[in-house]
Amino acid sequence: MSEIVVITGAGGVGKTTLSASIGTALAAAGQRTLIITVDPARRLADALGVSLDGAAPNRPTRVDDVAELDALMLDLTASWEAITRRHTDPQIADRLLENPYFRAVADRFPAAQSYAAGEQVAEFADSRAWDVIVVDTPPAAGGIDFFMAPRQMQDLIGGRMLRWLTGARIPGRRLLYRTTARPMLRLADAVLGSALLEEIADFLLDLRNLYDGMAARAAAIERMLTTATVLVVSTDGPGPMREAGRFFRSLPEIAVSPAALVFNRALPDSWITARGPQGSSPLEQAVRDNMARWSTEARRNRDAREAMAARLEVPLVTVPWLRQAPRDLIALQALAGEHSGLLSLIQDD
Repeated sequence: MSEIVVITGAGGVGKTTLSASIGTALAAAGQRTLIITVDPARRLADALGVSLDGAAPNRPTRVDDVAELDALMLDLTASWEAITRRHTDPQIADRLLENPYFRAVADRFPAAQSYAAGEQVAEFADSRAWDVIVVDTPPAAGGIDFFMAPRQMQDLIGGRMLRWLTGARIPGRRLLYRTTARPMLRLADAVLGSALLEEIADFLLDLRNLYDGMAARAAAIERMLTTATVLVVSTDGPGPMREAGRFFRSLPEIAVSPAALVFNRALPDSWITARGPQGSSPLEQAVRDNMARWSTEARRNRDAREAMAARLEVPLVTVPWLRQAPRDLIALQALAGEHSGLLSLIQDD
């Protein structure tokens, strides 16, 4: 199985840029690398200089000028179609994929989107076509959903309420509607009408058919994620730091051990002790005042990241602030040189 590197954190902390930079550096070192983004934004494609829209759904695109590097922007709709056809017979799969309730769950339920991404990553990892797969997780909930989704989907499809409605064993479709409806469904019949209620019952029965296959696959995805190299990205903003802390508090539930807290856009420590010109002109005084403000900000930035890493008891890796975010392959490769410690951590993990 391929080595999995998961880049997670709140939105806006630079996960996609770091994922692209790490993937580019790993490929340049001779490792067959696939970068997968679950974020629908186009930053990954733009940075790598590839068009991901023209490719077949969920088929990686080779990145020009970087040997051994492929990229993919996940199509979650296509992922759910593949999942449904993988875990049910064709007739049931067709009904589910045409069912508006199923489409609503697949397209709008965060855990369903994250589960689809996890299963697609597992498919690529099982193929052994790449040495390393770098996953840029969606920003929702600081990336926690990506790790919790396998269990949440098992709970949704195999949950007590669904079993209560459909019975311990799946009966005939008409039998469910006529005899296992129970008082709640009979009341709904009076309010909603039998046609709508029967449509819902059909959906619940078809959904139950997904359970066995998805339960086994979800367990495999959970095992895969426990062996992944997980990097939690933050900046010194209160929102990103709060999301990073929330991720670490969730660790007992997801059985993941992050390899590092990656503090992106770290201000240089040299700014803390920098002194401006000593002259008395208005311009020199303005420069001194400006440098004093940035000295204070750099000290606050350093103290925030060091205190957070100490509190979370995790290794700290800093990625320096840049005047301009990398927007092409040359800039991504240059950034990789700025976080060589991060690459060493991945390769040694």
